[in-house]
Amino acid sequence: MAFEDKEAELGLLFTRMLDTPHDRHELYEQIRQKLNELKAYGMPLPQDLVQLERDLEAEFVGDIADHERRTRLDKTMTRRARR
Repeated sequence: MAFEDKEAELGLLFTRMLDTPHDRHELYEQIRQKLNELKAYGMPLPQDLVQLERDLEAEFVGDIADHERRTRLDKTMTRRARR
């Protein structure tokens, strides 16, 4: 599967995450799966997606809310969302 296809799938998940924040944890798991698929295919992850993965993981392991991390997450998801 082409990187562009996976990137489009991620974009749809980002859109859902922005539109339905109450499902954030479930969507995080789906985003993590897509990123792992890209890695499994040997596709390099863009730096913003690498950082997004780290930020999402930190958010869901119970770290204290971090305004800078939240801003970075929202910015990346908004930029990559499919609307």
